[in-house]
Amino acid sequence: MIFRSHMQAALSEARAAAARGEVPVGAVVVAPDGGIVASAGNRTRELNDPTAHAEVLAIRAACHVAGMDRLPGHDLYVTLEPCPMCATVISFARIARLYYAASDPKSGGVEAGARVFSHPQCHHVPEIYDGIDADSAATLLRDFFKERR
Repeated sequence: MIFRSHMQAALSEARAAAARGEVPVGAVVVAPDGGIVASAGNRTRELNDPTAHAEVLAIRAACHVAGMDRLPGHDLYVTLEPCPMCATVISFARIARLYYAASDPKSGGVEAGARVFSHPQCHHVPEIYDGIDADSAATLLRDFFKERR
C-alpha cells in the first residue's frame, strides 16, 4: 500500500477555523480504504463548548457515519499535537494511526505534558507519526496568535 498523507485536508480545516476566529486546528478521519470519512476544525468559541476541539468533532462525525462508537482501522490527521482530552478520545475511539503536524510543548498530551498513551490506564495506543507538514501548521498558529496580540 502506498502512503498518502491527508494533512493538507486537515490544514484546510485549520484555515477555515482561523477564518471563524477559532484557534486554527483541523482534523480529518480517514477510513481503512483511504477515503476521508469526516473532517472538522475547532469550534469551541462558536459552540460555546470547551470540548469542541477539531479531533473530537471529527471523531464524533466519523462514529456517526460508521454507526458505531469505535473506529478500528481508521487514521486521524490533526494539525497540532492532541491535548490530553483529545488523546483520551483517540484512545477510546480505537483510532489505529495518529498523524499530527506541529508539536505542542505547552498543552500537548502525546509527546509533551500528560503523555496519555504512556499511562497504564490507557487501553489503546495508536501508531503515532509526528511532524508531517509541521512548518505549515506552526506558521498558521503563530500568525493567528500574532494577529491577536
